[in-house]
Amino acid sequence: MRYRDGGRSPVRLTMSRDEIGQSLAESYQAFSAYVKQLPDSEIHQALPGKWSAAQQVEHLVKSVRPVAMAFALPKFMLPLLFGRANRPSRSQDELIERYKSRLASGGKASRAFIPGVPDDLPAVYNRLDRVVQKLIARTTRFSEAELDLFILPHPLLGKLTFREMLYFTAYHAHHHQALIQSAHPKAKV
Repeated sequence: MRYRDGGRSPVRLTMSRDEIGQSLAESYQAFSAYVKQLPDSEIHQALPGKWSAAQQVEHLVKSVRPVAMAFALPKFMLPLLFGRANRPSRSQDELIERYKSRLASGGKASRAFIPGVPDDLPAVYNRLDRVVQKLIARTTRFSEAELDLFILPHPLLGKLTFREMLYFTAYHAHHHQALIQSAHPKAKV
């Protein structure tokens, strides 16, 4: 972990690649464990205008898959397709605040990320587990410097460095778990 002033400040600047991988694994394991313990009678229930827990699992699959695909591209293609960063990576806290601000301003998932109604939930769980594991494995191809050099477009947040996209992807599971928990407050944790 690196800090703004070389280690004296309590404000974290960046998490290392390995720390981000651990965060991704923990976030998605916690999300999956929570959703899997919901009663079958609740898994497809949704509040008016909201997604069901099953749809939120599908949404995360749709969200993580393109990130994992981008991390598999040859490195020489990344600047050609998406450009290079012209600023330092934001901290995870800064990125999360920016995301929350965009949501508070009415930001919503774009069409490509809106889930259908999954009928084979175990298959959706497996797809989510597989795509998260692929993403974690693919992050090891990149150095710390490359995580801050390459960028990807995010439909709500604009251009993000690879590091920021990983921060977002880890937080995204927490965000959707919190949405499910608010819709199912009596479910066991």
